[in-house]
Amino acid sequence: MEFENVLYEVRDNVAHLTLNRPKAANAMNLPLARELAYAAMECGEDPSVRAVLIKAAPESKLFCAGGDLRSFADAGDRTPILLKELTMYLHAAISRFARLRAPVIAAVNGAAAGAGFSLAASTDLAICGESSTFTMAYTAAGLSPDGSSTFFLPRVIGRRRTLELMISNRRLSATEALDWGLVNRVVPDADLAVESEKLAATLAAGPTEAFGILKKLVLGEESLEGQMELEARGIADAARTADARGAIAAFLEKKRPQFDGR
Repeated sequence: MEFENVLYEVRDNVAHLTLNRPKAANAMNLPLARELAYAAMECGEDPSVRAVLIKAAPESKLFCAGGDLRSFADAGDRTPILLKELTMYLHAAISRFARLRAPVIAAVNGAAAGAGFSLAASTDLAICGESSTFTMAYTAAGLSPDGSSTFFLPRVIGRRRTLELMISNRRLSATEALDWGLVNRVVPDADLAVESEKLAATLAAGPTEAFGILKKLVLGEESLEGQMELEARGIADAARTADARGAIAAFLEKKRPQFDGR
């Protein structure tokens, strides 16, 4: 597929997915959602991908302004059909990112609103610039949330805070997002690109298969007993990998393990 609205590049085992509609505030329209879904599939099919970094184009003043309301208005009476198609692709992308063996990182600059907030909240780790802000924004346009936010946000920040964000559309600062657990780190705006790429490189050098197993476990969709059975199977599967065998041997020899994702 030819990528235009989401640039796709793999460097040093890191897939860089760049939201590339800077003149439209990286607003989520149908082409962007479609390309995001195909990029997620590319990540899943490429064994060299051991970490994924989702970011905005360097010239973008913000991560993503949310849904492209102009395209919704232009669709007129067919807006519901447009939204069903758009969410089909957006949700397919998020589902695949959640189940990738590779950790997925969001590097958030400026504002993350609506679908942009949802996308960032669905990733495994998030890092943002000190001037970043986060707002749900859906109900301000008379819409209900999408992009997995009603699944992930209650698990990350709790039901009451989720409802507060979704009902009030209050804007969270980077500091508040860190305090609430929405992001893992806040860095100076000028350092965001370097720090997020450094984090991605560190994860890409880790035990990728083990990362994939733990992602499935933390995602969870089981009872306590079912979850513990998945844990038992998962650690047994991880022990079969070359990374685990090498790391155990290195630990016993008091050496630093080296991981190659197998």
